[in-house]
Amino acid sequence: MPSHLFADRPAPQPPERGTLDALISQTRRLRGDVDAVRRDAVVDEDDPQGRWQRALCDLAVHQLDDLGAQLGQLKEGVPDGLEQPAELFGPGADEAAPADPPPTGSLLSRVGSAEWNLLTDEVSWSDELYDIFGRSPEAGPLTLDELPSMVFAEDQALLTAMVTGCLIDGKPIDGEFRIVRTDGRVRTLHMMGEPVLDVDGCTASMWAVLRDVSELRRSERAVRESRDSLQRRRHIERAEHRMAVELQEAVLPPWRGSAGLPHNGPAGLDLAAQYLPSASSATIGGDWYDALELPGGDALLTVGDLTGHGVSATSTMAMLLGALRGLAVAGIRPGPLMAHLNQVLDTSSQPALGSAICCRYEPASRTLTWAQAGHPAPLLFRDGTGHTLTRPEGALLGATSGAAYEQAEIGLRPGDLLVLHTDGLTRGPGRDRLLELAPRFARARDARECVRSVVEEFGGAARESDACVMVARVTGGRS
Repeated sequence: MPSHLFADRPAPQPPERGTLDALISQTRRLRGDVDAVRRDAVVDEDDPQGRWQRALCDLAVHQLDDLGAQLGQLKEGVPDGLEQPAELFGPGADEAAPADPPPTGSLLSRVGSAEWNLLTDEVSWSDELYDIFGRSPEAGPLTLDELPSMVFAEDQALLTAMVTGCLIDGKPIDGEFRIVRTDGRVRTLHMMGEPVLDVDGCTASMWAVLRDVSELRRSERAVRESRDSLQRRRHIERAEHRMAVELQEAVLPPWRGSAGLPHNGPAGLDLAAQYLPSASSATIGGDWYDALELPGGDALLTVGDLTGHGVSATSTMAMLLGALRGLAVAGIRPGPLMAHLNQVLDTSSQPALGSAICCRYEPASRTLTWAQAGHPAPLLFRDGTGHTLTRPEGALLGATSGAAYEQAEIGLRPGDLLVLHTDGLTRGPGRDRLLELAPRFARARDARECVRSVVEEFGGAARESDACVMVARVTGGRS
């Protein structure tokens, strides 16, 4: 609002209609576009981000409705029943075409005006203001002394301060307070007003516009609450992600390059492994790899994958991998070992399904004994070519109580290369691509270089889930 209005000073003319028509048309088009986005939005009550986006759209629609109605008021001029100094819109304001009655619930029905004349004690309210307060026109308008009776007790001091500052100090009013309507409904009003001064510079009356902003504030509150909910969820997700990463790093073997197992055997293994996160890198899954030297010089090789992501998956993976290590150290062979793991997962307090492969390598005879549970079979590369080993029978871990798991044996030669991986690496045609790496594996100096080739081939792929790959090459002279 402009500074203090003098009763004998005309205000500036309203904007030209052509300019307002263009602005109104632009606002309507923008409102339609935003409303289309709001209608197309699929809101999942369990998705804080979706609720936040919908709340922002609702708020934008409310604000554009308000803007359009305000521009409409400027175009139509002073509505019927809006009693205020004629000079406010200059000469000719009385000749303006009357506005059409506003639709129920529109902004025009949520904006009213009032004038309190201090010289005559007369009070005039627009019809819209009676509707806002839920007050019958027959009951008459409220005086400034009576107005606080409908205001929330907590907001009465604020209203009194605003009115006093306007009447005594000539300060413009710009603030909000809550009222309790005669029907018991609570509404939030935004009040803007100024004193009208007489020729001597004394306050003759106070004029104000009161706007019902309840829906607008409700939309703003919904935006804040949904935004806060989204931020809390993201904070929790980041914390869980950090915990899952730390747990995974604590459980998986610390080595990432080549490692030799067993250390003192006549024909050991050159090992290397790599964990590959999913394309989004947003969550950590239950994939694992492990290699362990067993009592007597044998070597344990294992990779596996659990359903789920986050702390729940990594904690279950840690439990299962711990059980696997303990059973292997105790001398349990791969087939019975898988049956024990199935029982562990089947009776776990955190239900999950898992696939795994467990290999026991005997360096003295270069024999590999292995079993699998719903897992891709190892790939064997020999003399520059690769093929998939025939899988023994074995159901997913946790899928069937009391399941039995078959074992398979294969003799290895010096220079043979085994590739163990989780299914996240080779979904679709990926296994063929892995077999096509045979020439590169044959030229590789060690297992680490082989893993690097796998990462170069698959590391940039848009995988939906994370993956693990382990390469084991039998050391010793080539036959």
